Amino acid sequence: MAHHKPQSVSNRRVFYIPGYDPFPPRRYRELYRTESAAQAAISGYQISQKPKKGPGPYGWRVTAAIDGTTTASEMNILIWSDIVRDSMQAGIAATYWLLLKTFWIYVSTGAIFRLFRLRAGPGIAAMYPVVMLLGQLALALMLAAGVGWALSYLMPSVAAYVLGLAVVPPVLMLFRRLDGRFFVYYLLHDYAFTARHLGRNPPQLQARLREMADMIADALQDDTLDEVLVVGHSSGVHLGVSILANVVRRGAVSDDGPRLAFLSLGHCVPMQSYLPHADALRADLHYLSQRRELTWVDVTAPGDGCCYALCDPVATSGAAPAKGQRWPIVVSAAFSQSLTPQTYAKYKRRYFRLHFQYLCAFDAPRDYDYFQITAGPRTLADRYAGRGSSASTTRRSLNPYATRMPE
Repeated sequence: MAHHKPQSVSNRRVFYIPGYDPFPPRRYRELYRTESAAQAAISGYQISQKPKKGPGPYGWRVTAAIDGTTTASEMNILIWSDIVRDSMQAGIAATYWLLLKTFWIYVSTGAIFRLFRLRAGPGIAAMYPVVMLLGQLALALMLAAGVGWALSYLMPSVAAYVLGLAVVPPVLMLFRRLDGRFFVYYLLHDYAFTARHLGRNPPQLQARLREMADMIADALQDDTLDEVLVVGHSSGVHLGVSILANVVRRGAVSDDGPRLAFLSLGHCVPMQSYLPHADALRADLHYLSQRRELTWVDVTAPGDGCCYALCDPVATSGAAPAKGQRWPIVVSAAFSQSLTPQTYAKYKRRYFRLHFQYLCAFDAPRDYDYFQITAGPRTLADRYAGRGSSASTTRRSLNPYATRMPE
């Protein structure tokens, strides 16, 4: 592909791929509205948004005046929250069965042990729902035993303890209703969704990814655009890899069309790529890492315990080519340096909030500003031109499953 000179962006289209999130896309519009205004006030530029009209995915339009240049960007949310919601419909008993199946998959394949060795933080996050759900069950059984003991003074012991078990369902139902505070069921269903087919995407998700690839390929034919930017967050990163591999393979990127860029944020790619049947994902990682048709920048932060911070998602998955790997450029958002001590202390124990910090304002942004990237006058390629990966980047692979589907 021909080399493009750095250029300002007048018109951009952004496609955002959420992680495993059951909530409707309007929450991302509101998050963007409030956080972009906060970042603009900190960094000294203007940014505004208005509703998007016309066909296509849910989204909004953004106008930014940065460094004396006005840029128009269209934000689009590639929705799969309906698939997520459908996967979270299991009742309490079914959830405990799902816990056993998911735990067995990660243990029997050896993935959980290797993932702990790669980065402990995400491994601890993976064990959190296991410990909490078993703890909730243990507490419910202890209460049942207490009720049975009290009733044993009034009736035969066997009958008393059997009646005591009646408190278990309501206690577990109470914990389920409080899950908005603890995220136990949410996390379990997230890991179970990834592990269900041992690393393969379920058919309904695979069909949705093809539809998303069609939207991006169509945008790349719009000669009024300067850049088509795809943003993947959390589980949306490995979906973005597969979508963009599809787009590039079909030849949708042209020399005289808009630049194609991929910004991956807070990735957890090894949670899928370390499973034995993730052949397609490993093939897509291998393929995309060598392509000249796009720019790929991966941003993580050691303060985010829910991601594989500073782990090259290609190399650590065992999918790196023997030579010729171009992408991604691995960059640290450095929460401890780009947030004030007060802000960082406020969020340090709020792990899910930190996992979304990539989409939020920074007190002292370094070379990562989500709003300048998605709405500013420079392409992703221009912004990170000549930039190498962080010196702390991990590239070692502990993945014994190196098979890939034929390309």
